[in-house]
Amino acid sequence: MTEERPGGAEVVDSVLGALADPTRRQLLDLLAAQGEATATTLAERLPVSRQAVVKHLAVLNAAGLVSGGRVGREVRYAVRPAALDTTARWMASLAADWDRRLANIKRVAEAAERDSTPVRPD
Repeated sequence: MTEERPGGAEVVDSVLGALADPTRRQLLDLLAAQGEATATTLAERLPVSRQAVVKHLAVLNAAGLVSGGRVGREVRYAVRPAALDTTARWMASLAADWDRRLANIKRVAEAAERDSTPVRPD
């Protein structure tokens, strides 16, 4: 059985899939710190080839996490925050649901404990 999720489920799935790889998370961190960079510049900072960086950037682009724009002969990549925002909102909603469930369990457990505690006469 699949649990229904609010709108943007496809975005969340893409983002989580893209971020599952540590190299892609590192690329996203580098782009966030630099603002924009080419695949060549990014490859200089990572232990992978430029071709591998381009493939990782394509996955990040497909997930809506980065965008590439041509400037002359170069393609410069930058972070696109909208997909991350959608994913963060979904995660916050999920966390709030769990907080409510846990608070309810705590209330039930405390009420059961109070009800089962014998009253001592003075």
